[in-house]
Amino acid sequence: MKLGKIVGAVMVMSALLVVLPGCQKKEGPAERAGKELDMAVEKAGNEVDKAAEKVGEQVEKAGDKIQDAAKGNQ
Repeated sequence: MKLGKIVGAVMVMSALLVVLPGCQKKEGPAERAGKELDMAVEKAGNEVDKAAEKVGEQVEKAGDKIQDAAKGNQ
């Protein structure tokens, strides 16, 4: 009796593993557009980060020049 239940459970699980992947919903146009928008926003964020890093480097250089000039005037 136990063997029959186990075999039945295995058969049901196997059937579910075969059938369920076919039920997955395909991506619609809104979902694709959302993913493209996410990628565009991420790319823009990366560009902003690069620009901010360059500005930070320039500010640091300017600060060094100001310190050097202040030391020379003492």
